[in-house]
Amino acid sequence: MASSRTYLDHNATTPLAEAVIDSMADALRVTFGNASSIHSEGQQARHLVERARREVAQLLHAEPREIVFTSGGTEANNMAIRGFLAATGKTKQHFITTTIEHPAVLQVATHLESQGVEVTYVAVGPAGVLNPADLRDALRPDTTLVSVMHANNEVGTVQPIAEIAALCHEHGAKLHVDAVQSCGKIPVDVRALDVDLLSVSAHKFHGPKGVGALYMRKGVAANPLLHGGRHERGRRPGTENVVAIHGMGIAAALARQSLESETLRLTQLRDQMEEAILHAIPDVSVNCKSSLRLPNTSSLCFHGIEGEPLLIALDLRGFAVSSGSACSSGSVEPSHVLTAIGLAREEARSCLRISLGAGNDQGQLERFVVALEQTVCQLRKIAAPTSPSVPGIAAISAKRNTP
Repeated sequence: MASSRTYLDHNATTPLAEAVIDSMADALRVTFGNASSIHSEGQQARHLVERARREVAQLLHAEPREIVFTSGGTEANNMAIRGFLAATGKTKQHFITTTIEHPAVLQVATHLESQGVEVTYVAVGPAGVLNPADLRDALRPDTTLVSVMHANNEVGTVQPIAEIAALCHEHGAKLHVDAVQSCGKIPVDVRALDVDLLSVSAHKFHGPKGVGALYMRKGVAANPLLHGGRHERGRRPGTENVVAIHGMGIAAALARQSLESETLRLTQLRDQMEEAILHAIPDVSVNCKSSLRLPNTSSLCFHGIEGEPLLIALDLRGFAVSSGSACSSGSVEPSHVLTAIGLAREEARSCLRISLGAGNDQGQLERFVVALEQTVCQLRKIAAPTSPSVPGIAAISAKRNTP
């Protein structure tokens, strides 16, 4: 990454930690065996996989045997929800989730509805946080599974998972938690939260893409999505991606070591940045500001302009931010998360997500705020005499694509 650029989109993905790069490179050179083979080369690979399993388990306060490696958070979510419901053997099932989940959960819910599963979507309100009383009202005797994300990828709000888990178990339902955004940023303790299934993804905490994990509480069953082998204790067939799993283990160990200090540092940086933006730029609001949020995440609404041209203009100035979830980029529809917390469609289109990470410091954010103030001022001048719907986007896009 060029040193002149500042990366502020860590909720989309994170750069690989140097220690992860070095460890994966070493493994690529010397560890090529199949982890299912009993000869020395295979056992060398198996050692890396099991060491990574222990590291991920320690990060989550789980037992190693409760960790199943997957290709990422999306597969982990699918395995948790579809696999668990299939394993129950029940013909009539009720599934509950929220209106602000990641598409890797919401699209699974849509699929379940097509298969005859009844799904309830519980709203969260302007604070971006699920009210446990609303969940209590939605729970029924035939509710089999509830899926609630730990922290939202767009606005950063953290859900009261332990209280939610108590309600679910009181009503005989299991709880799945999508912890893809929270793992490595805030403590994720599966014992304290009392969850049954929990999904994580390595590339969200400075590990490689294409690898994740599903925590499955001992005694909780989920049918495999694939068929073809007895890998991962029969829960996820296919030859293990040893090097990527090894990289995830190293990243998990690093995250555990720095979690407390980074949480404090990023919280201070984010709060200082938000205060500076609100002071420098008029007509800006912070979404879910009063809620408990991830320490690195800020969702801001710049009233009167659209987020996409603002994002492109900032990119031209060397700052990488997001207008929402990376998985929804290119969509003409406003973010479902932002409309779910009560923003009008025009307001939702005026938002930027800034997500900080290990490589960010105060100097970068000071320069970012200056660039942001200048860019917002410029775009508002362009938008003033015309419709506010698409202010200057064609001109900015043309400039961006000019060699």
